[in-house]
Amino acid sequence: MTVPAPPTFDRHEAVAYHEALAALASRGRFGIRLGLGRTKALLRALGDPQLAVRGALVAGTNGKGSVLALAGSALRAAGLRVGETPKPHLVSYRERIAIDGRPIGVGDFTRHVEAVLAVADRVARRHGDPTEFELLTAVVFRHFAESELDVALVEVGLGGRLDATHAWDGGVAVVTNVDLDHTDRLGPTIAAIAREKAAIIERGDLAVTGATGEALTIVGRRARRMAVPLTVVEPATLVGWDRDGLDVVLPGLGPTRVGLRGRHQAANVAVADATLDALAEAGIATVDPDARRRGYATAVWPGRLELLDLGDGRGLVLDGAHNPAGAAALAQALDDLRPHLPPGPLTLVVASMADKDVDGVVAALGAAAALHDATVIATSVDAARALPAADLAERWRRMPGPASVTAIPDPLAAVDAALASPGTTVVAGSLYLVGAVRAHLVDDPDLRDPEPPDPEPPDPDPPADQPGATAR
Repeated sequence: MTVPAPPTFDRHEAVAYHEALAALASRGRFGIRLGLGRTKALLRALGDPQLAVRGALVAGTNGKGSVLALAGSALRAAGLRVGETPKPHLVSYRERIAIDGRPIGVGDFTRHVEAVLAVADRVARRHGDPTEFELLTAVVFRHFAESELDVALVEVGLGGRLDATHAWDGGVAVVTNVDLDHTDRLGPTIAAIAREKAAIIERGDLAVTGATGEALTIVGRRARRMAVPLTVVEPATLVGWDRDGLDVVLPGLGPTRVGLRGRHQAANVAVADATLDALAEAGIATVDPDARRRGYATAVWPGRLELLDLGDGRGLVLDGAHNPAGAAALAQALDDLRPHLPPGPLTLVVASMADKDVDGVVAALGAAAALHDATVIATSVDAARALPAADLAERWRRMPGPASVTAIPDPLAAVDAALASPGTTVVAGSLYLVGAVRAHLVDDPDLRDPEPPDPEPPDPDPPADQPGATAR
């Protein structure tokens, strides 16, 4: 196997890239401001690149990224050129814009950010300052339009109705499921959140959902109002699982291998398969059964029930579960995986954002039998919303299962402490934490960014007999 040469960057590329990142980050001061006006104005100023792109817009509380990973893998297996927007990124900001499974290049990222920033001030005068995510959405569609895609899979950022991605209608609208999350912005009930997500369904679309109960009723009502055909998906029949994935039966495909871990992937692969059906019916992209089987079997989704073998009897499970539903799925997956992991108690390294349902996550994850007698190391991450490690440790001490709970504020020190002994370490609770750990332990050439350049040294004084010389 040939190892790709590490990318090299000259000083100009490094400076320009880090200036682009800083310019986007500076827009974070505007926070999350839901609404479509600014994004539509940005896209209009750029010549409406999104109109050249067709595909699926995917909303939902959980499973969006898995559906993108599964459907994208199948589309690539069929030889199609696919644009995806996995989020959030784990290691490099560029992960948020991918073509054929690889992140946007440094040069293209910088160029598109500069182009979008060039029109942002003009948009701000009439519509207010665009946020970081709104600028990124414009960058996404500019790059996608330029890349001559066959199909795009775009993940909604927050909710749906007023999310920046909803400035685009690709022809297929998907709502994976609905649960409680982001209740401060989307509403305190399943019904309120479902209304926000169902709003991505527009006239002329084909729609797919794996929602159930009250949420399904609301998604169905929106589809009927828009006169849109809606495919309601049941989870694939689960046959079994092992260390590296699961086996399911899908209508039309029969026995199918899924390369993602966790029983919950039976629901996600069913939604992904129905999404491919809708893309075909809409005349956007067709994936034959063999390509679907190959794609589902080889799908990868870094940082989501990702299992790494570190040698010396040490294993590492990375999962970004950060709400109670995601934590419950992780707990069940750990119990299922336990027979396939090295013997001995697990070590859990966990962090959380303070604005999440921390007690709900702790209760759901702590219910895993695999975590009985585990060592829990609470840590934190470098983010304004991060819960202090000591506070998180106190929440875990209320759980009856762990053998011990300690706090190590530095996340890499926490992981290094966990990995000092043989056994399996589980890193969970925050994608910020998962990203930091993955960058620490996994070297992916595609994700190597230019190092921040050192400041240029000042020009030396000219010789004493030249103009501008200073007497000493």
